[in-house]
Amino acid sequence: MIDGDQDTTRGGGDPSPVRPERLRGPVEFVGRAAELARLRRLVDAPPCLILVEGEPGIGKSRLVNELLADLPGSYLIGECDDVPEPFPLGVLLDAIRGSANRLGALSPVAGALAPLLPELADALPDPPPPLTDPAAERHRLLRAVGAVLAALSPGTLLLEDLHWADPATCEFLGYLSTHPVDGLAVVLTTRTVMPGGSTPIHDALARTPPWRVTLGPLDATDVRRLAARTLRLDDPPERLVATLLDRTAGIPFVVEEVLRTLAERGGDPLADDSVPFVLRDVLLWRLRALDEATREVLGAAAVLGLAPDQRILASVLSLDRVAVGTALTAAHRAGLLHDAGDGLRFRHDLARQVVYDLVPRESREWLHLRVARVLEQELPRPVAQLAHHYRRAGSGADFVRNAEAAADLATERGDDATAASFLLQTMDVAELPRPVRVRLAAKLGRSAIDGLSQAEAIPVLERLLADRRLPPGARGELGLVLGRMLRQQGEELRGYTEIERAVPYLRAPRRKAPALAVLAAPDTVVGRHVGDHLARCAEAESAAAASGDPGAHLAVRIARASLLLELGDPVAWAIITELRASAELADRPREHARACLNWAQGALHAGHPEQAEALLAAGRTLVDESGYERLTALVEATELSLDRAAGRLDGLAQRLTRLVASAERMPVILLDARAELATVLARTAAGDDEVRRAEQALREVVADARRVGAIWPLVQTLSALARLTLAGRPGEAVRHATEALSLVRGKGILAWAAEAVLVLAEAAAAAGAPEWAAAAVTELEVGIAGRDAPLAVAALGRCRDLIPA
Repeated sequence: MIDGDQDTTRGGGDPSPVRPERLRGPVEFVGRAAELARLRRLVDAPPCLILVEGEPGIGKSRLVNELLADLPGSYLIGECDDVPEPFPLGVLLDAIRGSANRLGALSPVAGALAPLLPELADALPDPPPPLTDPAAERHRLLRAVGAVLAALSPGTLLLEDLHWADPATCEFLGYLSTHPVDGLAVVLTTRTVMPGGSTPIHDALARTPPWRVTLGPLDATDVRRLAARTLRLDDPPERLVATLLDRTAGIPFVVEEVLRTLAERGGDPLADDSVPFVLRDVLLWRLRALDEATREVLGAAAVLGLAPDQRILASVLSLDRVAVGTALTAAHRAGLLHDAGDGLRFRHDLARQVVYDLVPRESREWLHLRVARVLEQELPRPVAQLAHHYRRAGSGADFVRNAEAAADLATERGDDATAASFLLQTMDVAELPRPVRVRLAAKLGRSAIDGLSQAEAIPVLERLLADRRLPPGARGELGLVLGRMLRQQGEELRGYTEIERAVPYLRAPRRKAPALAVLAAPDTVVGRHVGDHLARCAEAESAAAASGDPGAHLAVRIARASLLLELGDPVAWAIITELRASAELADRPREHARACLNWAQGALHAGHPEQAEALLAAGRTLVDESGYERLTALVEATELSLDRAAGRLDGLAQRLTRLVASAERMPVILLDARAELATVLARTAAGDDEVRRAEQALREVVADARRVGAIWPLVQTLSALARLTLAGRPGEAVRHATEALSLVRGKGILAWAAEAVLVLAEAAAAAGAPEWAAAAVTELEVGIAGRDAPLAVAALGRCRDLIPA
């Protein structure tokens, strides 16, 4: 099945795979002394979280194995699978599964793991009653894992191949980075992220960056040491070392395999053309010694994965297990597999991939199909693996069936990101019937909103909505989901517009009410007057009443309080007080936290720093208690806005810079954070260079805010730009302030224009022409009359000092 008859040797010599006496055991560990020393220092000072990064084959596993070889104390090890079933926290559960004899007293929350870890059932507290909210259930699992790790500390937790980790594991490690366990050193290995890219584990750790140990290729000195030891050469010549470096790129795994092959096959290793050209040549040479039956088994093993199951291999190939075991043993003797202690497996995924690629495409597809048919008999059905194998087999309908089942299972377990990942793959199946595509897209939308696949899901939904034959109900649901996603991606106006289009097609009042509540928010988009927002809010209240759904009713009341707060209506505070005392909001800690943070921002807009401080404190506490890490950035952003409003500017620019850097993948808050940073830079600029940098930052935010139609950061930065240019370029300052006033006039909340009107008044007074600003000051005065807007009232007082009525 594998074509191993090609002669890829380049220097002659005996092609038969012998193991000469001169080949010594394991290749020497070289070139990582500094990295190993640093890793040891970090692990010796827990708590800590360390990310060991590098490309495939670079030696991450070898490095951590060297660490563990002489590590005092206990350690736990888990390894991620390249095709995991949708089982949240699987790698962590595997790591702690065999630790029953080490567990001491545990927090009651640890009982949440009892159903998932029957091996530890006797050592864990009784399971708590189930929760109805999947997100709350998932967070309780995170806390339970943390409690068990605390009981197993001091020690070291090693998790390998985090580039394959499930989203819940990434979420837990993000949680662990901000809530470290005393005495626990956490070491993670993962592949290096490409420039401009990211992975779920890197995103999860972005807010609290871990210690990093990054591995690069071996240099000439390291390759020379390996060659000297493996080939028994006292001083390998430069030509050999240069050839090895050129043909292996200094990747340790490939260097080792090439050197092993040179030692095994004999010949003159100093002859330049004797050095295998790539890893594929090495493995082809080793495959030549295997008979066709053994190569067939090895090819099927590569299709199965890194650690092939002999029982499944036997069923796939219709062989008895003895024959399969004999073939795998022969592959082991040829250096293609190694004994991992729990069975034979490929030494590295690079090697498995090479063997996989050597299997002809038609044979690969047949093998994937056979594997899937065998796995169909397993209970419970491994739906993720089935989806993988059916997809590789080219069986679209079977792939979609199992991918949907895997997504449903992930959703049931509260893992929206994994669900979105499976559903996103189904959208690539060309022959998918339209009703099936619509159903799956609706599921994709709902899971991707809180998952990690929004950027990929958005174009899929846009293509579906462009189909005029889309049923009205589906158009409403998909449009609502698309609008929410666009807003979370920072595309305020596009998102708002999509939700507006979707509302008429939403049939169920319980779906229509929260959609209308989103449209009631005034501080998001340009081109919508506050009268429109009030009308949407009234429609939302009617829909909520018709729905009888407490959740919809709560969402609408939260939105109404936010709208009235921006309007300066004192009734807002009564609604907020009532809601915060209600059981409905108390039973929904995530919604409660988000509402408090949004209200804190509204209080800042109006000029109520004390109330904003209290709401921020409540929101922060709720986020900490609920573990809803995605709101952590909003907590920090609100805190920084409060500090800026209160004039606490020392170190604020640096803190905002860090927030902007960590929020790169959270567009929903990124623009506001950049607006805050640019405003602070403008207020603290001392010299010409700092003024220029501040002006550039403000102009960039203005351009981006105009592009996405986000009114609040646009008004804020235009007003700050007007203030910055007032002294040197008053005409330009007037233009910026006038644009800000025009935007606010279109919104109908004149309090937002207070700073812009003050700049106009100062410019007019300085020019000796108060009449230039008289109309704007009067407009502000009329617009805030009777409003609870202390910030605007104070600005109006300063305007009247400059431009008397």
